[in-house]
Order: sequence, then structure tokens, then C-alpha cells
Amino acid sequence: MKGSTYRRCSCRDPKTGKELGSSCPKRKGRKHGYYSIRQELPPRENGTRRSFSRAGYESLKDAQADLDHVRSLLALADKDDPDSLQRLVDMLEEVASEKVPLPAVEETRRRLRAGLALRGSLTVGEWLDQWFAAKKRRKTTLNGYASHIRVHLKPRIGHVRLDRLNVGHLVEMFDAIADENEVIAAENEARREQIARCKPSQPGRPVGAERKLLAAERAKLAEMKPFRKITGPASRQAIRRTLRAALNSAIAQQLITFNPASHVELESGRRPKPLLWTEERVRRWRETGEFPGPVMVWTPQQFGAFLDAAEGDRLYAIFHLMGTRGLRRGEAVGQDWHEIDLAAGLITPAKEIVVDGWDPYESEPKTDGSANTIALDSMNIAVLRDHKARQETTRPARRRSAPSGAAPGRTPGRCSPRRTALGSTPGRPPRSSAASSPRPTCRPSPCGTYATSPQHSRTEAAATFTP
Repeated sequence: MKGSTYRRCSCRDPKTGKELGSSCPKRKGRKHGYYSIRQELPPRENGTRRSFSRAGYESLKDAQADLDHVRSLLALADKDDPDSLQRLVDMLEEVASEKVPLPAVEETRRRLRAGLALRGSLTVGEWLDQWFAAKKRRKTTLNGYASHIRVHLKPRIGHVRLDRLNVGHLVEMFDAIADENEVIAAENEARREQIARCKPSQPGRPVGAERKLLAAERAKLAEMKPFRKITGPASRQAIRRTLRAALNSAIAQQLITFNPASHVELESGRRPKPLLWTEERVRRWRETGEFPGPVMVWTPQQFGAFLDAAEGDRLYAIFHLMGTRGLRRGEAVGQDWHEIDLAAGLITPAKEIVVDGWDPYESEPKTDGSANTIALDSMNIAVLRDHKARQETTRPARRRSAPSGAAPGRTPGRCSPRRTALGSTPGRPPRSSAASSPRPTCRPSPCGTYATSPQHSRTEAAATFTP
């Protein structure tokens, strides 16, 4: 296909106003006018001609370089591949009409062979919005995705073109998050110090002079930023997982061929290792008031002491079932009576109560193994029988309004009253007199469970506490 470079100017005849063209007397000068290129393209389906044209080059060398660039792009298509040639021609027409720079030959070759769009103008932020809109997951999972996208990913890398995102962009993003953590920690410490200055020096109503000082300090406190959480290693790993999942979906749709989120190195976000409340750790805690670790687990004897303290509480059955059979709080709260066979000694956690913000809703169990049927021992059966009998006697009014065959309680058919986590949220310890004020022999457990570590399986929990 033919192509050429030529020089022209915009000088006009002062009388007629028409362009002088080749008759311009100044054209003999090398620096007068500008160079243009024109490259013939394959004709359209109806046979009409089309070409790639561009003007405004200051030198013949620049014009010839772009003409060679256009010819190199057209040469990427094989002779027996008309579809690829058509894609290249369409791309050149778009570039010419939008007056944007020509794409790199090697990048275009890679996109052509991979079947990707030849012009990658989609940004990371736009793709994250599309990917999130198509996700079908649990509400809590979607909330996590939305938070990562809104707070971290879009503000930091949302403007980057999707096809140009690389490991360097992600390293820079996570370094910026780490730097912001230092700022947040400093601001939180400054706020704590300011709060201390807002307290009166002595109990009771402060004197007039001190009240003025306290008012000024409180005004300063009101202007400070509120407490904020730092983005720890586990949160940074979760942010990377969200981005990695989105980019894997982009690869599946042939938008990109490389996932940089799979190759960025981050600090390990593994959960802290649970520690057992040994006698020595208990002694140390009583002396210093400091927990030996972020996750502490009761021994069977300590859990037994807690059950002794909780005996007679309306939530005793839940405490007993969670500690001896390893049910999650949401599963214990959502347990229905028709999924419990007291005669056979079996229980099946078929659903759980999950909290979305402050709104509870029913959901499937977290994992496939969570819905397995679990064997109950004689003590579990006795405790559940007592719990059911207590419901029968304490809620007769509710039972009269419930459907026929439903277990009594705030929600028909449910083992426990239908309040969020039996008086709290499933992610927090229930507000029970026994739970909040245990006997002195009960050690506090920061892990939020009552006997077993969250990483222990139900089989291990059952084996540990089965008589």
C-alpha cells in the first residue's frame, strides 16, 4: 500500500484569501511550512478508499519516522489473517481521528497475539467498579471488597491504566500505606495526650480558672482528627487479595496478561498464635495486668469454672454448646430446633446469623464443613433439654402466637431468642451477667471464645471436652 510524505504551508493570497500551496515563494526555505504523511489503508467493505493522515511535523525525519511506524503496525497482521488486519486498521483510524500518539509496535504485537483490545484506555478504578458490580458474595465479604476499593485502591492506583499497572505501582501504594500508619499512630497518641489535658486536676466541679483552661483544651480536642485504625499486616494482605482477585478476572476477560498483585512482597499477615492460660501465665497476668498474647485460650478446667459461674443464666446452653462442640457464635444464635435431634444426639448448624454493620441477617454457614452433622454427648443433650423446657415455661405468650410446631422464643423454631447474638452482635461476647462478671477463678480470654481457639476444629473441641 502506498504512502508518502509531503510539505505544505498555510500561506494565503492576500487578495483572494486562498492558500498559495506550491506557488508560495517561501517554500524554497527548508524551515518554511510543515510536513505531513499519508498512508493508504485497505479499502472498506463497500470499496471506498481510506487512509491514515497526519500533519504538523517540523522535519522530514520526524514525518518519515511516523510513516514507518504506521507501516510497521500494519505489518503485524499475517497475510492470511484478515481479522487482525481489520483490527489494526480500525485502531489506526481511531488514533487519527483522536489525534493521539501512535501505540508502541511491540505492545500492539503483544495485545494482538493475546486477543486483547489494541488500545488499553480502561483505568484500574473503572475496572474495579465493573468487577465489584458483578460480584455475588456474602454481604460481609462484599463490604470488605468495597472498603478496600474505596479507601485504598481507587485513591492510590485508580488513575493508572489497567494494562500499565505493574509491581512498582503496588510497592509504592503499600509503602504509602505504611507511611500513613505512622502518621495515624502519631495523631492517635496526640489525641490521647489532649484528652488527658481535658480532665480536671481533682474530682468534682473545677474552679472558674480551671474551667476556662479546660474549655480551651476541649476546643483544641474538637479540632483534632478522631481516632483512626492503622492498616496492619493482615489488612494489607486482604487488600492485596482483593486486587489480585480483580486482576485475575481481568486476565480471564483478556484485558491484561499479567497480575502484578501476585508478585508484590508484603509482611506476613498470619493470625497470632493462640496461647494457653497456664498457671505461670495467670500468675504473671495477676501481677502486671498484661496479657501474655493477643489470643489466649482457657484450659478445660478454666472453662469448667466459667460454666459453674454461668449455671442458671439464660445463655448457659449456648456457652456450653459453643465450648464443647466448637460452634461459631453466629451458628449457635441461628440454630433451629428442627436441626437438633435430641433422641439421636445430633445437631446440624444449617444457618448462621451474620451482622452487616448493625443489621443482622441469616446466611449459609461460612464453610462447607460448617454444615456437617455433629454428635452430642449426654451432657449436651441434658443441657439442651433443660433449655428447651425453660423456653416452654417462660414464653407461653410467644408460643401462642407462633406457628404450629415451632419452638417457642422470639423467633419461631429457633433454639435461642432472636436478638442479635443473644443480646449483642455475633462478633462480640454476649451481654450476660455470667459472662461479664465471672468468678475470680475464671481468667479473661481476649480471643472472644470461651474454651477453644478459633483455629481448633470442632472434632478437636468435642474430643477435648467429651466426658
